[in-house]
Amino acid sequence: MKVQGQPPLHLTYGLNVHPTETWPELQAAVFERAAAVKARVAPDRPFGLGLRIGRAVAGSLNDLELRTAFRRRIEAAGMYVFTINGFPYGRFHGARVKEQVYTPDWRTPERLAYTLYLAGLLADLLPEGVSGSISTLPVSYRSGISDPSDLDPAVRHLAQVATHLDRLGQQRGRDIHLGLEPEPGCVLEKSDEFFAFLRDRLWPRLPESARSRLGLCLDVCHALVAYENPADILRRCHKEGVRVSKIQISAALEATPEGLAALKEFNEPVYLHQTSARGRDGHVESWRDLPDALTAWRDRPDFKSARVHFHVPMHFEGRPGLRSTAFLLDRDFFAAVRNGATEHLEIETYSLPVMPGASHCDPSDSIAAEYEWVLDRLV
Repeated sequence: MKVQGQPPLHLTYGLNVHPTETWPELQAAVFERAAAVKARVAPDRPFGLGLRIGRAVAGSLNDLELRTAFRRRIEAAGMYVFTINGFPYGRFHGARVKEQVYTPDWRTPERLAYTLYLAGLLADLLPEGVSGSISTLPVSYRSGISDPSDLDPAVRHLAQVATHLDRLGQQRGRDIHLGLEPEPGCVLEKSDEFFAFLRDRLWPRLPESARSRLGLCLDVCHALVAYENPADILRRCHKEGVRVSKIQISAALEATPEGLAALKEFNEPVYLHQTSARGRDGHVESWRDLPDALTAWRDRPDFKSARVHFHVPMHFEGRPGLRSTAFLLDRDFFAAVRNGATEHLEIETYSLPVMPGASHCDPSDSIAAEYEWVLDRLV
């Protein structure tokens, strides 16, 4: 939905919380599940969509007539598309995902072709006068990268995308941009690595006009697991002239030693749950996945706090020693969002289906409550 006109701000939720592995599933996600959320939060207003279109279903939208019919049906339902989650390439529901979510990475021609496809699709679905964003993985999972030269193919491919998006803007008047999404355990894990990669490796390969086609997708959950302050990252983007392509507003799990036992309930087999802990001396230690952290803590639970890459609802109430990191999103963060830090805000809680007790909950209830939580802070 359009939250404000000047500076423009559009709000959606990521449809990757729903199965979208086939064309019928994608249609159900839009016209049944998203429509149900719209009826709760924006019954009389146009409702923005954050699509997730994996490679398996992408071919279903190759035909221009089908794309046009899809867009018209979306418009008739009082909705519009302004962003696509282009991070997961393959299956994202109903099977083990873990590290597979990072493949193919930006070193491969498959990732390049897939992202160019999404750009063309978004250009056909975008309403006039609305910019479009595509979020993508932070280059590659760090495992297997031993030398900076290993990333040379990724730099070339990302430069090709930026050049293509710049050409698309000039030829079709479509302002479409790609946001790299830093994540723990990846080549771009923290904001310093993102800024250095953009400044030192990508921007030198691009004309000035194409630089704004590459930017940051700030996933708040990821930043907080890395013990970074999202408001500080937004300030740095503004200072260095880096586009914030999209903010994925999301919450991680935070635990104190008291909440360690309860944290075991979130140890599920589908997604990767990178975990970090801060000691009482301020030192931060990280683990690849939650089971690794739980094993390490058996003998030395000497941390002050631990944060887990498990996307819980912003309003998650937790239990003793366990809570959502949403309390860390302060006035500075929401002031920056209201004042034009980004045009695109996406509620990102794809872990809902694997949360403890999820089988007894209606996802639309939780998603609607997250809209209420976010909108209360944007007023």
